[in-house]
Amino acid sequence: MISTWKRVTISNMSSSFERGKSDDVRASEAEIDKLHLKIGQLVVERDFLADASVQLLGTRGKKW
Repeated sequence: MISTWKRVTISNMSSSFERGKSDDVRASEAEIDKLHLKIGQLVVERDFLADASVQLLGTRGKKW
């Protein structure tokens, strides 16, 4: 049983060093990049709508 674990561990050890980053880390980085893009899009939309409200209402969106 121990020799089986040792053989499996040794065979998987080389693959862990070859990849560099695990699939979980890559997925996490991809998710973070996706969220940063969404944040940037929302900031642009917010700024556009704020400028449009100034032009339409002249009060930065405040009605009073």
